Amino acid sequence: MEVEREVTFPAEPEEVWEALTDAERLEEWFANDVELDAREGGEGTFRWDNGEERHAVVRELDAPHRIVLDWDDEGRVTIELEEVQAGTRVHVVETTPHFATALELRACAWTPVA
Repeated sequence: MEVEREVTFPAEPEEVWEALTDAERLEEWFANDVELDAREGGEGTFRWDNGEERHAVVRELDAPHRIVLDWDDEGRVTIELEEVQAGTRVHVVETTPHFATALELRACAWTPVA
């Protein structure tokens, strides 16, 4: 299963990068509790109020352009940032060997809020 999403945010790449790699910023929009060592080989734990918990390892990091996380369920998320005239284009590809409704719901998190 693969979910792919692309969205443009009206912000500089460095600001978007911080929202993707700083634990406190991730808690604002992605998970309720985040621990993330944002460096290659670093580990992350993401917890939601519904009791779900996911663990990840940072496989690749090229700040502020690309981060790749390997999830503990054998899934992977690749996030690439590109500066564009309107701000920063974020391209996300998340894969998992198993169909998961949660994966599709997380893809909705990449939809900009007006």
